[in-house]
Amino acid sequence: MEKRQVYLDYAATTPVKKEVLDAMLPYFTENFGNPSSLYTVGQNAKNAIAEARERVAALIHAQPQEIFFTGSGTEADNWAVIGGALWKQEKGRHIITTAIEHHALLHSGAYLEKQGFEVTYLPVNAEGFVEAETLKSAIREDTILISVMLANNEIGTIQPIAEIAALAKERGILMHTDAVQALGNIPVDVQALGVDLLSVSAHKIYGPKGVGALYIRKGVRLPAYIHGGGQEANRRAGTENLPGIVGFGKAAELAGAGLSEHAARLQGLRDYFLDQVAKEISDIRVNGSLEHRLPGNANVTFKYIEGEAILLLLDLAGVEVSTGSACSSASLSPSHVLEAIGVPVEEIHGSVRFSFGDFTTKEDLDYTVEALKETVAKLRAISSVSKDSGF
Repeated sequence: MEKRQVYLDYAATTPVKKEVLDAMLPYFTENFGNPSSLYTVGQNAKNAIAEARERVAALIHAQPQEIFFTGSGTEADNWAVIGGALWKQEKGRHIITTAIEHHALLHSGAYLEKQGFEVTYLPVNAEGFVEAETLKSAIREDTILISVMLANNEIGTIQPIAEIAALAKERGILMHTDAVQALGNIPVDVQALGVDLLSVSAHKIYGPKGVGALYIRKGVRLPAYIHGGGQEANRRAGTENLPGIVGFGKAAELAGAGLSEHAARLQGLRDYFLDQVAKEISDIRVNGSLEHRLPGNANVTFKYIEGEAILLLLDLAGVEVSTGSACSSASLSPSHVLEAIGVPVEEIHGSVRFSFGDFTTKEDLDYTVEALKETVAKLRAISSVSKDSGF
């Protein structure tokens, strides 16, 4: 089998598309102005940011004035949760989130607990869903904020956010969702979802790294998150990342134009991949919901072996994948997401996330399945645990 290079970690990050790079390049050179300046080059920059804001807003069916650019999806999550808690703290100090959130949420929750807030981390079922009755029973008189991610970054499960947001609205509770993984892969409509706050990031949709955005519904008055200037309607100080924001706008435009075709193609590739893996390799399990799942996500447990070893051998074969979320895959700690859905610890360490994107081909997947077949056979042959060992 002739070696080829296959990238299957689009959930971690995506390459910048040529159209996005071409849109960005002039804003490093001739259109480099500070958007706060009154002269022509500054106003050109200001207009470019306004156009990008319109494009990002259009992708999620928001108003441009409801989009606030940030330095990342992580910053947007932090701002939403910490800012929302501070804004509503006179009403109460109880927050609800889930056990499978991105660490941007979980660590924000831990920070708020140190500030005297109480955070409830909801369990999920075996497919990774928050169940309505579990959520209802967690709501209290002093609950001020609910934050549940739209789609999970590790297992791809898509949550019933509209249903959860309706519960929050009935009780006057602020509702946030992390849509970083969902954006550009499934329809994201803030009106249909009914959320107050929503986080997104450019580098997951073939845009540049270092730029994200927070949707803040009109009427929600989060306090300023970074102080020192009047940028982003006096809520997020600092000279704007002009090329990054322009790139985000272009990426959002492209994502919106081809969303249906993109999703259908990825789902076809994912289903084909999982079918081939199941035919060629025994003792596997797909983690997360098969029905309500991101189209390009496949999280698979290969029993009796270590995921890190799979990753390293696949890398030698030219296949790049992940053992979990990109932010924590270098850690030896078991995935908190797989723990939450009840995967045994010894099997968590044998789990690999494959995620597909616009440049993934069927030939890439055929090559990956062959490399996987060889890798798994080799590792199981030398493994100290096996089907017969009782583990």
